[in-house]
Amino acid sequence: MNTPAGIPAAQWLAGQHDNMLALLADLVNIDSNSYDKPGVARVFRRLQSFFSEHGIAVTSHFVGDVEAAISVTVNAGSEEGQPVLLMGHCDTVFPAGEAARRPFRIQDGRAYGPGVADMKPGVVMNAFIVAAAAQSPESLPEITALFTCDEEIGSPLSKDVIIPFAEKARFAFNAEPGRPSGNVVTGRKGGVFFEMDIEGRAAHSGANFSEGISAISELAHKIVALDELTDIDQGVTVNVGLVSGGLSVNTSAPSAKASIDLRIFNLEQRESLVSSIRCICNKSFITGTLSKLDIKGEFRPFVPTAQSRQLFELYQSELNAMGHQAEGEFSGGCADSGVTSSMGVITLCGTGPVGGKFHTLDEYCEIDTIVPRGLAVLNTLTRLSEQQW
Repeated sequence: MNTPAGIPAAQWLAGQHDNMLALLADLVNIDSNSYDKPGVARVFRRLQSFFSEHGIAVTSHFVGDVEAAISVTVNAGSEEGQPVLLMGHCDTVFPAGEAARRPFRIQDGRAYGPGVADMKPGVVMNAFIVAAAAQSPESLPEITALFTCDEEIGSPLSKDVIIPFAEKARFAFNAEPGRPSGNVVTGRKGGVFFEMDIEGRAAHSGANFSEGISAISELAHKIVALDELTDIDQGVTVNVGLVSGGLSVNTSAPSAKASIDLRIFNLEQRESLVSSIRCICNKSFITGTLSKLDIKGEFRPFVPTAQSRQLFELYQSELNAMGHQAEGEFSGGCADSGVTSSMGVITLCGTGPVGGKFHTLDEYCEIDTIVPRGLAVLNTLTRLSEQQW
């Protein structure tokens, strides 16, 4: 797909509906679970092919020996406004083989398939915004699009890539899916994801019961204490979502494990709650048990500010001008927008095409929103220099 030079970006993007759906089909039909790094790399290569067709150079970013992200930049060093970062993740929650079982399809104005809302259409949208800007004769700001590998598991690798890009950006648009209502996300909770391991001592539960130290019983005490940390009114939730342990039904459990999900509104809560969870882990409710707590992933909260509200209102006006409506809403879910907003980057999230039923077999994308949502972002970033920030 060769792009003729000299077409205004919005005019070019407005005519790309079918091409955007074609790229979306290609990406959805690639398995790319967060732990399937070769699968995510195949998504990267398809995007690289797309950018190559438009004469845009791609940079790969490695963390250790893992390709954690790719990026593209157009209008580098532009004096028009300040740098803009477009964000999107290429991983999904679905296992290998899901794309073959449920390939991309369109029915009644909706696209279906693994990752068809969260968030491969947002990835496609950002890619086409960059392509539109690259060939435009207009004076546009510097735009970088970053595509990452592991957001669905807390961005343990890609967070290290996002941070240096955020340090250079003034504005960030995270193309997570638009809500089913069409709304965008103007604030998010932060999340910390822990794994707790407990060591007890095995013994025959009939012949030598008193010699055993049950790690599962210790875990049960800890779960009760963890549950007491939840404070709905303050927006704090602690969920023990996974537990495992034991050797056999007639053996005192020598080990147990739990996965813990903490959600908070702000970083002050984060410090207090992480400390409380560590105290519960370190306390032995049953003498002789030992416990260890590790943080496996973390998202910072996306805390709304006056400037992020201003960015939303500018975006909203552009969407309204095309006959589409959107309000801002708060989400208890986490995303990489928390990284940028916590670093002072003026951030808007949920700017991707409208979708719903994320992470399920019925996940869908409203295909007629893919162009308007892209135009809303593009038109917003062209007006950023008009505003007082």
